[in-house]
Amino acid sequence: MTTTTTRYLIVGGGLEGLAIAWSLADLGETDVTVVERDTLCSGMTGKSSGVVRCHYGNPSLAAMSWYGVDIFTRATEIFGDDMAFQQCGYVVGVGENNLEPLKANVAMMQNLGIDVDFIGHDKMSELWPGLHLDDFAAFAYEPLGGRGEAYMAGMAFAASARKLGVKIRQSTPVTRLLTDNTGRVIGAELANGDAIHAETVIVAAGPWTPALTAPVGVPVDVKAQRAQLVLVDQGEPTPAVPVLSDLAGLSYICREPNGELLVGNSDHAAPQYIDPDNYVNRADESTVDKIIMKMGHRLPDMPDPRITSSYVGAYDVTPDYNPIIGPAPVDGLFLATGFSGHGFKISPAVGKMVADMLLVGSTTLKDVDPNDFRYSRFAEDDLLLSLNPYKGAGEMR
Repeated sequence: MTTTTTRYLIVGGGLEGLAIAWSLADLGETDVTVVERDTLCSGMTGKSSGVVRCHYGNPSLAAMSWYGVDIFTRATEIFGDDMAFQQCGYVVGVGENNLEPLKANVAMMQNLGIDVDFIGHDKMSELWPGLHLDDFAAFAYEPLGGRGEAYMAGMAFAASARKLGVKIRQSTPVTRLLTDNTGRVIGAELANGDAIHAETVIVAAGPWTPALTAPVGVPVDVKAQRAQLVLVDQGEPTPAVPVLSDLAGLSYICREPNGELLVGNSDHAAPQYIDPDNYVNRADESTVDKIIMKMGHRLPDMPDPRITSSYVGAYDVTPDYNPIIGPAPVDGLFLATGFSGHGFKISPAVGKMVADMLLVGSTTLKDVDPNDFRYSRFAEDDLLLSLNPYKGAGEMR
């Protein structure tokens, strides 16, 4: 049994943990160790739909996503890896019932300097031929949005972090966090009995976070919410089209690189929760039926449509559907969890913000208030909610 030491120990080798590791190293702090219980990005990172958008009703999230757009756009320059980012654009379409929130959110984003504007039905028909548009009242278009691959982004962060000197250990499960006689977190015990001591332990373990933090007196209200995704072949490859957030039909549609369509759910009125270590990895029959109905309405002229496959991921959701990023109420412990479906697009900003907070105590991210994501907001009954929520879409936007 051995004990090693590091300044920063990151528990969780998914996208957020690896973004934090790279960002610390990029700022010159390379005494960093990442431990991952399985292989890198083998948890919920690989289940991400990879949408890149800035369309939020909260300024901090919108600004974090805008920062992410820049990093993804320059990924080849920064990492030598394009992270499979496709800058195909992103469109939000709403019905009459959500016209006012759309106007307010677009105005807020424009005030932040985000490239977004309204487009008409004619322009939308050009961007995505064949869509049924009659039930949309308006569209907001982000030309610099699109899609990436969370797994590839995580691996690019990992490779770059390693080059800078970060240690990354796979197949290294953590069994518990270690504390001293004052209650301060001082490291982690591994499944093989070894220990890693650290000045600060950063837990970025998604839905597995609560089991690690509760024994040291930090309950974290994060649940694994079932997220079902269905792949549809129209009968011929879909041409290049923007990602569509359909808030009239409460779904989202993305073009896959092979021309199929990935369809997800935007109706979170009746969430289902799962055990992230034990769940059925395919969409249920009722979800598939809903997708068929919605796709038949939105794309009525598909030549020979069929479902090709489906899979299930889990959003690590908090009560307000926004992440916890910041120090825990126990010394030596820092949290980066509960990303609630926002994690991929904001991951570059998460890494930057956490590194800034740990190394200098504040962040240089423009228009981002780290206090928005504090752990204590739930006990204070000061939830981080959308300023302009969309009817039917819950707090995911």
